[in-house]
Amino acid sequence: MRITRRLCSLVLAAIFLLPVVAARSSAAREVVQFDGAAPGTIVVKTGERRLYYMFSNGQAIRCPVGVGKAGKQWAGESYIDGKYVRPAWSPPPEVRRDKPSLPEVIAGDSPRNPMGAAALTLNGGEYAIRGTNAPDSVGRFVSYGCIRMYNQDIVDLFDRVDVGTPVIVTR
Repeated sequence: MRITRRLCSLVLAAIFLLPVVAARSSAAREVVQFDGAAPGTIVVKTGERRLYYMFSNGQAIRCPVGVGKAGKQWAGESYIDGKYVRPAWSPPPEVRRDKPSLPEVIAGDSPRNPMGAAALTLNGGEYAIRGTNAPDSVGRFVSYGCIRMYNQDIVDLFDRVDVGTPVIVTR
């Protein structure tokens, strides 16, 4: 039996694309069993690069997230102190030291704005759970401490939570 060049290309594409499709589906937002925090709490497991939003029945929505890179990770308890849609971004001093060419402020509607579709600021003002303009960074150790989500996931979470929602970040 003779295999045509087109069939060979299709077979090779399937071999190489199946792992990519499987990886994407395993990284999608999903409902899972998860105990260990009160309903309505956000739990970020840095080592897993996953965020959990707790329901009352021992279940949670689990989403992939980008987290702090080496030396920028943190753990502790906080709460949401602000909710913003397409917020402007002012690079913190540490980011400006590393990237001095950044402007003082990037407008919320700019494609260069790293905050994405929405942001939930955490008490203390240093960190946020936010969208991103770099979706490939989700699932990696990449940030200066903020929790990055796909824009569709931050919009979903934004609609579920209120100011005062507890947040627990573990390593």
